[in-house]
Order: sequence, then structure tokens, then C-alpha cells
Amino acid sequence: MALAACASFPAHAQVQTDTTIEEMLITATRVEQQAAALPLSWSAINSDALELTGHVHITEAMQRVPGAWISRGNGQESLPSLRSPVFTGAGSCGAFFMAADSISLRAPGFCNINQLFDANTEQASRIEVIKGPATALYGSNALHGVINVISAAPADINNLSVEAGPYDYYRGKYAYGAENGAHGISLRINGTTDGGYKDDSGYDQQKLTARHDYSGDTWNVTSVIDYANLNQETAGFIRGYKAYEDEDLKDSNPNPEAYRDVWSLRAYSRASRALGDAHTLVLTPYLRDNEMEFLMHFLPWQPVEENGHTSLGLQAAVHSELGNWALANGVDIDYTDGWLTEIQDGDFSPNQPAGVHYDYQVDALNAALFSQATWRSGSLELSGGLRLDYTGYDYNNRTGDGPACAPEATACRFYRPADRDDSFTNLSINAGASYALGDAQVVYARLASGFRAPQATELYRLQAGQRVADLDSESLQNIELGLRGELGGALAYDASVYYMEKDDVIFQDSDRQNVSGASTRHHGMELSLDYRFADNWYLNGAASFALHRYDSRVELLGSSGDIKGNDIDTAPRRFGSARLGWEFSADAVAELEWVYLGSHYLDADNEHKYDGHSLLNLRLDSQLTPRWRGTLRVTNLLDEDYAERGDYAFGDYRYFVGQPLGAYVELGYNF
Repeated sequence: MALAACASFPAHAQVQTDTTIEEMLITATRVEQQAAALPLSWSAINSDALELTGHVHITEAMQRVPGAWISRGNGQESLPSLRSPVFTGAGSCGAFFMAADSISLRAPGFCNINQLFDANTEQASRIEVIKGPATALYGSNALHGVINVISAAPADINNLSVEAGPYDYYRGKYAYGAENGAHGISLRINGTTDGGYKDDSGYDQQKLTARHDYSGDTWNVTSVIDYANLNQETAGFIRGYKAYEDEDLKDSNPNPEAYRDVWSLRAYSRASRALGDAHTLVLTPYLRDNEMEFLMHFLPWQPVEENGHTSLGLQAAVHSELGNWALANGVDIDYTDGWLTEIQDGDFSPNQPAGVHYDYQVDALNAALFSQATWRSGSLELSGGLRLDYTGYDYNNRTGDGPACAPEATACRFYRPADRDDSFTNLSINAGASYALGDAQVVYARLASGFRAPQATELYRLQAGQRVADLDSESLQNIELGLRGELGGALAYDASVYYMEKDDVIFQDSDRQNVSGASTRHHGMELSLDYRFADNWYLNGAASFALHRYDSRVELLGSSGDIKGNDIDTAPRRFGSARLGWEFSADAVAELEWVYLGSHYLDADNEHKYDGHSLLNLRLDSQLTPRWRGTLRVTNLLDEDYAERGDYAFGDYRYFVGQPLGAYVELGYNF
């Protein structure tokens, strides 16, 4: 059986059937299981690939996953897409379930589109990805897919590395692990300072993951503390058609005053024990806490937003092996206390005045019952799942109800609704089947539905006199077919085609009202290949071909006509990557990477476009001595002028500029 959709094998390991058969996945059921026969589309980036990539930004690692594009903003900011466009504005947040060890990085209803900077992806054991609606173990936000960062288990390691790059970039990483009898410890720490390519930009970032594993006679317990802190001086968009090619503009910063400060903490203990011979109980209580402050530089009046939330949660499940059946039945509970303020220092206009625009607090409860079942017999595997999910909000407005403007303002931008309660109940189902065609190929089919409840900001951060946001949960129906396998012990492949219909899409209309009811359609093909064409040469790649389109006539804010049938903005039809690797000694590798992003529209009217780009990156990694290891990474090898992200808004093209040619040198020492 082949490695399913994994964008690369370990840098120094050959493709061998006996290793790919044992490929394991945690994300689908929260416990390790053989993944080759799973009737769903998934990918994994293992620790060897993460180490070789040495990503400065998460987009560099996720380029190995077909169907995934993490659009890079400035610094550590990002806008993700996964079988989807890059979403922005109202309705953008909450389309993806971002997790660390299967626990959501942010609470249901309180997502942040940039939340991947909360996870220690730099030192993870692996990153697992499910494309499309997930299994019944995941609820609200697991709409277009799941990105799950898996922490490193205890193992004997004591390693320190330092790295330097362009524009005063420096990073240090430390990894320690030890096992002693029933106990094991894993510690991962990294700190980064970056002066920034653009004027008055850069960031300082620190991350820590501490893990303790205990294996007892009755209970097995894994406890993890995850901490992240980011202090960023943010560079804003530059404006003008193809401004990223202008030598006088591309390294400028129109918003030197912009910043983002954010910290997050997650702690959990996952305890499991056998209940007889056939059942295992798994209990995972957890704590989540985070705060963020940033200047909303992308708005002309530039208010400051502060937000945060504290959560207590429990994941409880019983996993059963009953003959041909594997079952997971359980409950998820997440209670959150969240808050948000938006304050503007100076007057901009009577409709965008100085002072408090919003100040509210929300108590939220998310509770769910789920059941996921798998039946296996010979070459056939069938699976199905059901989830009932409840999300309730108790909203408390902590400032005056109504407009945030003086009475004489005729069209106040900001409206604070009165205290209220809202709740949403959703049901999701999935069913799939896989069949092994001999010893080395698997064909699968899957039907699945996903949903996401409205987020707190969509319900309570209203504009233009909207008193109540009467929103429904978004829903998505997905059908996919896939084939994965290997040929001749040298070529591993995974191909899938999918069709998705998304309804009750939340958006902001031409009157700046938060409404739901739009429809979109998404269909495409994803392909990954891994080919070992010589003993010390490999080639792997990931390709995505997709159409993401508006499927209803809505008056979308910023559009000027009927957009039904148009491509959704920031949705390239083609993108992907390929890597050619040469293992030039027993413990050394050189890898040349090509990254391609196709052209795409920057507005809903499909009148403005980005032409796309191709980039080359080079990586060299070698064990210099028994204790010393050296790595060289050269990004944008041909020094191309390109945009990491673009849009068309406020009557102009806007771009986040890609960095020019840069070289990063890392030295590591094993104690």
C-alpha cells in the first residue's frame, strides 16, 4: 500500500513497500491507525521533510500538500486555503479546523484566520491534513478540511541549532528528549528574530512545546503544554498595478505604525485505559488561553482591536475493536469566555469616529455527540459516522447599544447590538468505502457533509445599522473518488477528484450587512507523486487543479454586478510544487524545489487579475561530523519579482510582496 498523498518521503530513506504499508494517521480518529485504506483524502508532512524544509513561514512546508495553499501575508500572517479559495472578510474565518494534537487552536466561534502561528509547526513530529469535511470526530469549522500539528513524542535527543538569514534573520532551536522506565520527556523550544525585508517591519517569535508521556499498568497519560508568543511590526499592502515589480515600492511600507502582538497557551492531558479486551477509554481535558492586539491597518481609519478567550474542554471517547468492527463513540465539550474591543484614537469622519466602536463579552458552549464506525473484511473497508453538534452564545454588550456615532451622523459604520442569546444545532454525516486492488493499490469513494456555526464576530460586530445578524450555519456537501498505490516499488501516487456544494455561505452584502444564503461550488483534482528513479535520486510533487465559483446571485460588498458563475476571487485554478532530490552521500541531500501558483482573479467581478508566478528554492543538508550538521537553504533562487498575495479593493490593486533571493545557513550540534 502506498503512502497516501504524502508529499515527500523522508529525505534519506528509499521508497519501500514495507514502510509505506505501515504509514499511520492520528487525525481521522484521534488514535493511530493504518492509513493506506482510509476512504478519505489525506496528506502528511513527516519530521524529515519538516527538518529539510526548515520553514521560516508555514507556507513553505504546506507547499508539499496537494490542494493546500497558505497565502503568506507580512511576517507570520497567513490566509489558508484547503480545497477552497483564500477567504477574506465576513465569512472567511472558521472554514478550517486548525489543531494541535487534535485540539482546536482556537475555540469554536472564536477563530482567527492567522491562527497557524499559534502552533509549533517548526518542531512538530508531523503535520497531518484531511481535505474536505472531516470524520465525525470533528465538528464546527471542519468544513474544507483539517490541519493537525502533531507534537514530538519522547525519544533520546539533545540538539541545539542556530540559523542566520537575510535582513537580520536569526533563529535558535533546542530539542531534548529522554525516556526513563514508564516516563518520557520531550521538550522543543525555538526563538526567532527577523528584521524584515520591508521598511519598518520584522518580528520576534518564541514557541515552546513540552510533553510528558507515562505508561502505567492501568493508565497511559500524555500531557502537553504549548506556548507561543509573537510581537510583529507589520508591513501593509503596497498599491498599484504590479507594484511588486517596482524597485521603489516593493520594499516600502505604507503602514509603519502597524503591529500585531499575540500569545497563546494550550495544556492538555490525554489519559487512556483498557476496558476489558475490546474497549479503550480516552479522556482528554484541556485548557486554552490566548490574547491578541493589532492595528487594523487595512482600514483607512485604523482602529486597534484587542481580543482573547479562555476555554476549558473535554474530549471523551470509547474506542472498540469488535471482530471486523472498529468503533469510536464519544462526546466533546468546550466552554469559552471570549471578549473583543475595537477602539479608534483619532476622528476619521462622523461615520468613523474616535472612541469605542465595539466592546463585548461572549460566553460560548459547544457540545457534541459523535459515532464513527469502520468495518473491514478482506480487501474491503467501509466506514461511516454521525455527529450532532450544538453551539450556544450568551452575548453581553459592554458599551452603549446602537450606533457608535454621534446622533447627527447619518450613516454610522458601527452598530452594537443589544444583549442576546443565539444557538445553532447541526448534524453531519459521512460514509466511505475503500477496496484494495491487489497488494499495492487502493480505490476509495466518500460522501461527507460539513458545517460551521456563525462566528461571534459575524453575529455581534455589526455595521451600518444592522440590529441583528440572522445567520444560519454554513453547510457543505462533498463527494470524492480516489486511487492511491505504488508501482514497481519505486513510484507511489495518490490521486483524487472531488465535487463540493456549499450553501448558506455567510458574507457581507452591498449594505455592509452580515447575511447568509449565498452558494458556491467547488470541484477539482489533486495529485501527488513520489518516484525513486535511482538509488540516490528521487522526484516528488503535488498538483492541484480546481474551479471555485459563485453559484448564486448575491449583492456582495465590492462587486458591481451579477457574479453567479464567476470564479471566486483569490482562487487559482492550478498550483503545485515539485522537488528533485540527490542524496550525494550516506547522510547528505540536495533538493531543488519548483513552486508554481497559477493566475487568478483578485475581485468577485473577475475584472482584475494576478498573473501567477514560478519560484525555485534550493536546500542542502549534510551531517558534517558525528556531532555537527549543516544546512543551507536558498529561497527564490532566480530572484523573481512576485506577490505572495494580492487583491483589488478600494479602487486599487494591493499586494503583499514576496521576498527576493535569500540564503539561510543553519548549524546544529548533537550533545
